[in-house]
Amino acid sequence: MRFFEYESRRILERERIPITQSGHAETPEEARKIAEDVGGPVVIKSQVLAGGRMKAGGVKFADTPEECEAHARDILALEINGQVPRGVLVAAKAQIAHEYYAGVIYDGVRKLPTFVFSDMGGIDIEEVAETHPDHIGRGHFSTVLPPMDFRAKDAIAQTGLTGRELTRLTPILSALARLFATYDMTLAEINPLVKLEDGSFVAVDAHMEMENEARPRQKALLTELGVGEDETREAREATPFEIEGERIDSVDHRGVAGNVTEFDGNLGLVIGAGGGSLTLFDAVRHHGGNPANYCEIGGNPSVSKAANLTKLVLQKPGVEKIAVMMSTVSNTRVDIVARGVIKACVELGFDPAEKIAVFRIPGAWEEEGFKILDRYGLEYADRSVSMHEAARIAVEKVSGGSDGAAPLRGEEPGAEKPPTERLSGADEVLEG
Repeated sequence: MRFFEYESRRILERERIPITQSGHAETPEEARKIAEDVGGPVVIKSQVLAGGRMKAGGVKFADTPEECEAHARDILALEINGQVPRGVLVAAKAQIAHEYYAGVIYDGVRKLPTFVFSDMGGIDIEEVAETHPDHIGRGHFSTVLPPMDFRAKDAIAQTGLTGRELTRLTPILSALARLFATYDMTLAEINPLVKLEDGSFVAVDAHMEMENEARPRQKALLTELGVGEDETREAREATPFEIEGERIDSVDHRGVAGNVTEFDGNLGLVIGAGGGSLTLFDAVRHHGGNPANYCEIGGNPSVSKAANLTKLVLQKPGVEKIAVMMSTVSNTRVDIVARGVIKACVELGFDPAEKIAVFRIPGAWEEEGFKILDRYGLEYADRSVSMHEAARIAVEKVSGGSDGAAPLRGEEPGAEKPPTERLSGADEVLEG
């Protein structure tokens, strides 16, 4: 989940990281009062969970409280990327001598959090990494031991900073690392972290994201910030498709149907097995496929949960076929997923053999699952067909071609039953 900038600033204050004087306003009058308290030039920023605020007109500067009030009125009425602002942030305009970037991210390869520091702040860190990699310092730190100042100092020193600047920046980056670990963050960044003309350092902008699964552990923080339990806090509002996916998961405690995300493609995906779902999604894209959705299913769901999730995907406008794929599973029964996806097809009036482009789930109860697939005339892949190859087959089938596809298991074409015969007795087979 993401935090608004005004919330990120309050989290920085918790760790005693210096910030410019600021306040959050929900009305133009409140914005004016904050500007009066600041007593000087201010910046007014739209509070949305989306980028591009400056280009969209969501960031303005004011020299007087009256000007601040007028800008706040305009910004509060401005939608940015379809989002209505959650108020405005009014902050003192800093007298900047130099801008830096300070961040902590999670390295998925090393499985460790990582310091990231640059002496080129104020622009996207990705752009700095691409054009000026020598201006970025990095360093991993342990998730077990407390963050150590010398590791933060080393990351900063990699950019060539020495002396007083190095000494003053080190405790700020160290505090950001403690914040990252304490509040279960996946991202904590200050951009820019600025050096003022008097030589002191303050955070001018901050961006933070927290693990969704950490919400129960961080209830005290979220309550303090006023974050509602029903707030998803993603970069955009959840679509009806995504909301329905959450509902399907919530009504049945058995198994998980999680991370349901909508896209605009024509190949529906029912995928799972932890990191395997990400691998499969990327493989579909790699082979030129257009996913209609991303969703994970696993943890030994019920037939009804698998069926309802599949129905949701099948009924999404533009979906031509679906691919049912997982890595090797241990606690998710293959036969249950097979029953669920076929049940969904049958109840919606589709021939499973035509609507399911590929079924590739090896693992627990696979032989029982394969018998069900045989009954309904589906071709399917066992563990001898890689996930990457299964994704390619699915993409080729939805695009109308299958040349060069790996051989799949299933009944021989000559032995295949007519669709009407395959679909008879569905309730008996699918309910198990």
